[in-house]
Amino acid sequence: MRNWLLPEFVEDILPIEALHIETMRRQIMDLLLVHGYQHVMPPLLEYVESLLTGSGSDMDLQMFKVIDQLSGRMMGVRTDMTPQVARIDAHLLNHDGITRLSYANSVLHTIPSALTKTREPLQIGAELYGHAGIESDLEVQRLMLRCLSISGVTNLHLDLGHVAVFRGLIKGADISHEMENELFSVLQVKDIPALKELCARLDKKTREALMLLPELYGNKSVLLEAQQKLPNYPVIQQALHDLNRVEQELVSVVDAIAFDLADLRGYHYHTGILFAAYTDKSSNSIALGGRYDEIGKAFGRSRPATGFSIDLRELTRLHEPGNYPMGIRAPYRIHDPELQGEIEKLRKEGQIVVVELPGQIGDCLDCDRQLVLQDGQWKIVNI
Repeated sequence: MRNWLLPEFVEDILPIEALHIETMRRQIMDLLLVHGYQHVMPPLLEYVESLLTGSGSDMDLQMFKVIDQLSGRMMGVRTDMTPQVARIDAHLLNHDGITRLSYANSVLHTIPSALTKTREPLQIGAELYGHAGIESDLEVQRLMLRCLSISGVTNLHLDLGHVAVFRGLIKGADISHEMENELFSVLQVKDIPALKELCARLDKKTREALMLLPELYGNKSVLLEAQQKLPNYPVIQQALHDLNRVEQELVSVVDAIAFDLADLRGYHYHTGILFAAYTDKSSNSIALGGRYDEIGKAFGRSRPATGFSIDLRELTRLHEPGNYPMGIRAPYRIHDPELQGEIEKLRKEGQIVVVELPGQIGDCLDCDRQLVLQDGQWKIVNI
């Protein structure tokens, strides 16, 4: 058994797959860099209170926790890098204008988010702070789609939602916080009988609107139906307008766009548009994102924010990795300046050159050529 010494849903990454992941990581990070997103590297461990701020509040059960031997306080292993990046923006960078940040590193979950997923995702993503308009939502959505495109993903399907629709209904009907949580729970799993039972306590307009939400899933016609049948609250109309704008801007760059007005993923921290990318090669979403304007409040600065993240390990599994690149075998002649110069030249060109060690047993692993001295010159010949 390949991972017999490792915990369940935790595994080693061997050379071919590791190279595949690293190559894709570099491509995405280079793309984020040229779009102005600056790379940050938050720590693996932080105090639990910090990690559970904002988006982390839904991840308490997903967090591994340890006692800090220096302070005696509870520390956690990050489950999501978004609150860490928000802390960096709010507390360390403290920039008044727009800030664009990117990140790529492992996170750890106590249980996998799906049966086919690892407990140690490799999260890569981008966050934009300081702009509240739909234009910044569109920027990060386009950037996410570009990242997926350069990773070789085809048949992209984009799901869009907006938490302001449900939140607007709750506020407009003056529903209690306890009742809001109950409604949220049943809508999350789309438990229609339970939803009907809860809505029986509400006025007719609110009841009909909430019962309609699970049915508002599909193509652009969903927005028209919602506009006609949902209460004419300004916040809901603005949400529908924003979703329509996104559809108009992105319809030409994805294969399909769908709307789900009952999607409340991350409801307790998202404040606007939600989006998720899918492909026919995976049953799970391959990228997630949305607007979360309140996340920096606990760190002293409530800044507008929007961003996305990708599980890089999940992304790379959509494609079979190629063969590991073959190298060139070189003899051990450490004091031969001509040979050392040739080796250095080849490595600068990106070639793999493996120098055999004295007394080495067996051939060089994954070498199909070798450097040999012919007529006083070092030449590459096939093995």
